[in-house]
Amino acid sequence: MAAFTIAAGTGNWFSALALGVTLLKCLLIPTYHSTDFEVHRNWLAITHSLPISQWYYEATSEWTLDYPPFFAWFEYILSHVAKYFDQEMLNVRNLNYSSSRTLLFQRFSVIFMDVLFVYAVHECCKCIDGKKVGKELTEKPKFILSVLLLWNFGLLIVDHIHFQYNGFLFGLMLLSIARLFQKRHMEGAFLFAVLLHFKHIYLYVAPAYGVYLLRSYCFTANKPDGSIRWNSFSFVRVISLGLVVFLVSALSLGPFLALNQLPQVFSRLFPFKRGLCHAYWAPNFWALYNALDKVLSVIGLKLKFLDPNNIPKASMTSGLVQQFQHTVLPSVTPLATLICTLIAILPSIFCLWFKPQGPRGFLRCLTLCALSSFMFGWHVHEKAILLAILPMSLLSVQKAGDASIFLILTTTGHYSLFPLLFTAPELPIKILLMLLFTIYSISSLKTLFRQSFTVIAQAGVQWH
Repeated sequence: MAAFTIAAGTGNWFSALALGVTLLKCLLIPTYHSTDFEVHRNWLAITHSLPISQWYYEATSEWTLDYPPFFAWFEYILSHVAKYFDQEMLNVRNLNYSSSRTLLFQRFSVIFMDVLFVYAVHECCKCIDGKKVGKELTEKPKFILSVLLLWNFGLLIVDHIHFQYNGFLFGLMLLSIARLFQKRHMEGAFLFAVLLHFKHIYLYVAPAYGVYLLRSYCFTANKPDGSIRWNSFSFVRVISLGLVVFLVSALSLGPFLALNQLPQVFSRLFPFKRGLCHAYWAPNFWALYNALDKVLSVIGLKLKFLDPNNIPKASMTSGLVQQFQHTVLPSVTPLATLICTLIAILPSIFCLWFKPQGPRGFLRCLTLCALSSFMFGWHVHEKAILLAILPMSLLSVQKAGDASIFLILTTTGHYSLFPLLFTAPELPIKILLMLLFTIYSISSLKTLFRQSFTVIAQAGVQWH
């Protein structure tokens, strides 16, 4: 605490926050890790010991490579560092290998890659206006935003206990958002294109990027009433954006196109046979749909409306291996989820096009696209809620209404991640970390919007 006070006094409070959360991540190294730890160890082995032509065919382990090529190359680069820690972790046939050196390497690799996330948070803080400046450092929007992002509970437990590499990926996304706020549109587009070829889950928010860049970058002027000025369309800018996307895609997919393996790559990236829901249900519309089907099937069996022999044997949570056929309600197809998702995002896309509100309007649309995809997407992971929570953090320090929505979203969204850590030793850790983050979020945002929260408490949340 004394060290933080000194850092704050010298203006190095951001470095103190980043260093503090890094030390916490180091303390979490010995904790439980999920099967994702073995997934990434296996990918290290695949990319290190096999030629590129076999990367998306190798199936010794059930945890086959199913991320886009840039992430495969990322694992390839990591593997050349991993060999100095423990060569055995790079053997494809060493299934479930987890030596102490392997554990240290993989844990520290996640922590090291978070440097990009820290830098992105720093850039995002520059985009926050200083209209609300408190007397104390801890009351300033930039300080609050830094804590909400750097110390985000969900990201901490998913990456540094459960085990994944979401930190640097969200860093790319936040950095692309910051560049759009700074009107460096080409850089923002480039970073997002790169991000898509690291992890394709970010396709959830691609409509927001596409519409915003077309509306606010390719059309260079508006009419006095804010409507679009059609003659301001810039073909040069459209071609420039298209060229960026094409070159990034060519660099990523080109080698597999040359090997005539694109169908195989896409079959790994989009494994629709895994089922409607993940093994751990994301708390979305389809979870309610499945639950209703289960209740109706139980009632049907008790009332003898259904024949027990005709009940599908596949479990509705068999997301890793097969699709689930519903018993009473119509079974849901990937196309049906796509249509539902598109319908859900249309209002936000419509507003972004016809009622543009600059970068903040884009950020709202991005958040709504993420939430719509989370609610209605196919085989949604519970971790996907972070795709809405982290961008919403930027909005939460700007307006009281957004802060109220953020508090609801972050509390429910983070609580839904609890099943990821089901072991007893981690129970007090996840409860304590979530309580601390939630209490800080509520108290800091309440302090930031003292008068506004009083009005909201009396008249309800005001939407902006």
